[in-house]
Amino acid sequence: MSQLRPLRLPPDEPEALHARAIDNLRFIRETMESAAAFTAVSGAGTAVIGLTALLAAGLAAAQTTFEAWAAIWLADAVLSLTLAGWAMDRKSRRAGVPLLRGPGRKFALSFAPPIVVGAVLTAALYRAGALQLIPGCWLLLYGTGVLAGGAFSVRIVPVMGMAFLVLGTVTLFAPAEWTHGLMALGFGGLHMVFGAIIARRYGG
Repeated sequence: MSQLRPLRLPPDEPEALHARAIDNLRFIRETMESAAAFTAVSGAGTAVIGLTALLAAGLAAAQTTFEAWAAIWLADAVLSLTLAGWAMDRKSRRAGVPLLRGPGRKFALSFAPPIVVGAVLTAALYRAGALQLIPGCWLLLYGTGVLAGGAFSVRIVPVMGMAFLVLGTVTLFAPAEWTHGLMALGFGGLHMVFGAIIARRYGG
């Protein structure tokens, strides 16, 4: 009676199976990263941005020319973006999540276009002499960026974007003398309130 011989795989089959398993694991990991929410938005960083905006609002209100007023707010915008990037990087490192992969990359790519549009519109409105429209446009386009990026983040982030959209709309149609207060309320107050909520609910 003949004996059954054990089934033997070709010499290269184990390596091929191992490579396919690695590819499958990589695909699963990337899929999970893409589907996850971007949780690296820093509540503490957002609150600090609100504080710097309140300082900027106080300084800007004391200026006598639009150019000086705008220069203070634009300097604060650069400072705020720097602080936000640093705070998000720290939070993402602490949580062990990549900042610019998966949902983080989607957040950045969704947030950036409205900010670029805001810069272009600012130049166009300044050239046309429609200076009273610039603060409302800033609030609206910033809110649009936060709302778009927030679609890939925790639920409170798009809510903050909606709050900026509402305030921006009010600012466009409000009397000019309200501008300083509405800018302080938006970039200062809303950042501080929502920053505190994010910090409390989502780990800093």
